[in-house]
Amino acid sequence: MLAACFDSPGGPENLYVKEVEKPHPGEGEVLVKVSASALNRADLLQRRGKYPPPKGASDILGLEAAGSVAELGPGCKGQWKTGDAVMALLSGGGQAEYVTVPEGYLMPIPRDMTFIQAAAIPEAWLTAFQLLHFVGKVQKGERVLIHAGASGVGMAAIQLVRLAKAIPIVTAGTQEKLKATANTGAAAGFNYKNEDFSEKVLTFTQGSGVDIILDCVGGSYWEKNLNCLSTDGRWIIYGLLSGGEVHGHLFARLLSKRASIHTSLLRSRDKEYKERLVKAFTEDVLPYFSGGTSPHLQPVVDSVYPLHEIAEAHRLMEENKNIGKIVIKMPASS
Repeated sequence: MLAACFDSPGGPENLYVKEVEKPHPGEGEVLVKVSASALNRADLLQRRGKYPPPKGASDILGLEAAGSVAELGPGCKGQWKTGDAVMALLSGGGQAEYVTVPEGYLMPIPRDMTFIQAAAIPEAWLTAFQLLHFVGKVQKGERVLIHAGASGVGMAAIQLVRLAKAIPIVTAGTQEKLKATANTGAAAGFNYKNEDFSEKVLTFTQGSGVDIILDCVGGSYWEKNLNCLSTDGRWIIYGLLSGGEVHGHLFARLLSKRASIHTSLLRSRDKEYKERLVKAFTEDVLPYFSGGTSPHLQPVVDSVYPLHEIAEAHRLMEENKNIGKIVIKMPASS
């Protein structure tokens, strides 16, 4: 089968497509013929040698995929059959023509949805769902500040906050991105490049601040985050795009607000946790992707690249230009 590979850590130019051995499903695993996968920041970090896959995971890039069930491994419980249209959360291996997946990581693709759209769901939407519900315990009426609001996770989080009857507020770096987040349901959005988002958030919330912050930026935002976090607020860190160093009176500021810091990663979670997350998402959120539902959830696809142009897709994400997900399309036949 064809797969996206790199021989040594470095830039997008190190990526290429080559023939590798097709995997075989093990105990309780399903072999999926991949139609589309999608890019995540983790793929960029792994390509640079900064985020190795968990022990036992494929070293091929790709943390999500959509396609059809090709084969069932021994011990599968019978919830899937050959030919089923599925999307999957992965620990790696998605940017290839086939991938093996524990059966509990699979989700049915909603009616009337293409493989391209479905590939934009698993990693971003499960991350946002986990942060809001498993970690943040979001409640009706709460205000949630979402950094990188136009990212895949950001666009998913806006819609999930709305679904929870809470209020999404975002930051983004261009007016085009802020417009896209407003169209997706953000109640307010602020350009972090030319305005102080913490002051704007405090004005918008009439001085009370936000109850939850979803933060993939880290170090450089800590003071502004604490400035606009409410008393008893939850600050959830799930990425460190600006680095992890903090200089200043972080603990004193945190203590004065009785606020809490939570940290979360999805890729390194154990199998039972991921299966519980996938089950909860499938039951509580997936029905809202089907036509005619209200509110109607929609994956946001920025662009689609064929597998052999994977380096170009990585460049686009590194330039921070995408609004929503960048999807990788597999060759039509294999």
